[in-house]
Amino acid sequence: MPPAKRQMALTAELVAGVARVVEDAGPSPGAVYLTDADYDAIVRDILAQAPAGDLWLFGYGSLLWKPSFEYTERRMATVQGWHRSFCLRIARFRATRDQNGLMMVLDRGGQCQGMILRVPADGAPSILNGLFRRELVVNPPATPPRWLAAQTGVGPVRALAFVIDRHSPFYAGRLPPEEVADILSKAAGHWGSCAEYLQSTVEHLEELGIRDRNLWRLQALVAERIQTATSAPESTTTPLTP
Repeated sequence: MPPAKRQMALTAELVAGVARVVEDAGPSPGAVYLTDADYDAIVRDILAQAPAGDLWLFGYGSLLWKPSFEYTERRMATVQGWHRSFCLRIARFRATRDQNGLMMVLDRGGQCQGMILRVPADGAPSILNGLFRRELVVNPPATPPRWLAAQTGVGPVRALAFVIDRHSPFYAGRLPPEEVADILSKAAGHWGSCAEYLQSTVEHLEELGIRDRNLWRLQALVAERIQTATSAPESTTTPLTP
């Protein structure tokens, strides 16, 4: 049986305090974006490397709670040599140019437990094209898809996952948890806030019985910062005497 679900410090009420109405400022000046031809080429390259039969996608973040495609099966899985990390700098979607944010991706080191999602081979090209348009924006991609060895209860499976390119200018490196929490507690864009993304991810990991110690600590740090920012200061005014 999975462990009992724990009570998160980062509640929906705290996350709501970070939300703000933000218009999409559009593409960042100077950035090079992927074209239709680029997406088609990435799909072809990935499928050329794919094992025979149906495809498996490794979900470790938003694919667990917002996959945006139909899958026929899912299994608990662990990949070695990679871990969840808020190491991708963003200035759009869940952030703005004046208040940059961080998004989570797989970075090297450690291990990561998640779920692999099965996609029928005949629907893979269309599903991958849609997924890549959601996850990949700039050229070259900062989070390129990569085939990883996922360990499951019935043996190893090759699964596709998005990992950070450490040579990308958008790679933030391994920031201290306190600095990451400072950023996540403030950044928000037209897709929502970084705190909302963190809260949704940890919540769904808990529902699956997946314990990520780093994310659990991070959600508590973010909750503390939002509480501090939204708490009204006590009045220090001295009452007037007649």
